[in-house]
Amino acid sequence: MCMDSIIITPKDKKQAGTVKKILKALDVPLRKADSPYNPKFVEKIMQSEQEIKEGKVTRIGSEKGLAEFLGMKNEA
Repeated sequence: MCMDSIIITPKDKKQAGTVKKILKALDVPLRKADSPYNPKFVEKIMQSEQEIKEGKVTRIGSEKGLAEFLGMKNEA
């Protein structure tokens, strides 16, 4: 009996479904690993990535611009 573990990282839900079907057909046990990340944190990151794709970002071109954006006085 082989007890090797293999980590498979599908690119999308379609691939995940296909992998599950193949493993089931081969009678290979499958268990889903828990994510080490807080689900709310992951949701925020995914939302931010979507906003970036949609161009909903603020670009800051200089150190002075960053200080102004953060509401800090620029002492330079």
